[in-house]
Amino acid sequence: MKDYIIETKSATKSYGPTLALGQVSIHVPRGSIYGLIGDNGAGKSTLLKLLAGHIFPTSGEILLFGRHGEQELQRCRRQMGAMVEQPGFFPGMSTEQMLEYCRIQKGVPGKGKVEETLKLTGIWEKRKTKCKDLSLGQKQRLGLAIAILGEPQLLILDEPINGLDPSGILEMRHFFHRLNQEKNITILLSSHILTELQHTASTFGFLHKGRLLEEISSDALQEKCTGYLTITVNDAETYAMLLERHSGEDSYKVLPDKSIQIADPQKEPEFYSQLAAGHGIPIRGLTQHHAPLEEYYMNLKQGRNR
Repeated sequence: MKDYIIETKSATKSYGPTLALGQVSIHVPRGSIYGLIGDNGAGKSTLLKLLAGHIFPTSGEILLFGRHGEQELQRCRRQMGAMVEQPGFFPGMSTEQMLEYCRIQKGVPGKGKVEETLKLTGIWEKRKTKCKDLSLGQKQRLGLAIAILGEPQLLILDEPINGLDPSGILEMRHFFHRLNQEKNITILLSSHILTELQHTASTFGFLHKGRLLEEISSDALQEKCTGYLTITVNDAETYAMLLERHSGEDSYKVLPDKSIQIADPQKEPEFYSQLAAGHGIPIRGLTQHHAPLEEYYMNLKQGRNR
């Protein structure tokens, strides 16, 4: 039986007649980085607010660290750091003062933790800057610094790379992997930058209009996102006949440049190169193309809409 650090059972949240989240059951394995994917209004922030205790479900159940019930959940949340939606700061405080205030509020021992955390999240140089004067990306870093104070076992992050430039996004990717692998922190994060989630997460959950469409591991997703294979040979017609005879492939086409494109190949790339070499057909190129995560998500949504 898998060890889930977060589990919801038919979690539902309604605001009057409006359904924000409908019977969502997610499973976040301990030690994973779980990527929550969905359009604006899909219910991502609502789900994260439920987990962080900012709002309460209309129905359904939430389990953290295997425990449930509101009193138990509140105790479990002491082991959790969260940054949901726009982080809130005292505008007149400096970055350093804001983090020191949060350290005291959280009861985290050691004044050195503020310096350590500011350096860890890449905002130490802005320690004397007032919160109101920070850029969007710097505010995201400060919000993340507050969330990881005290080294929680679980991090819940809503759009943590919003406002960061490409180098900042890459830094954050490495940072999340370090937290996950070196400190064994489980991370649940949402992002609209789906390609970045594909590089970061080990498990994915797809939300659409308040409903969970699918949960899938990164390995299984990689297999499903295999798009097509392009093979360039000297004799495309002969090779196409060999494909039908020896591999059973029927989802292929010969392109005008005489290369062959195989949609959703059923075998490893080595098979196709060995097939050509084994029949004396020189192979000039073989490229595997992966379908982007955005395309996979769009297909999931269209399937649900149909």
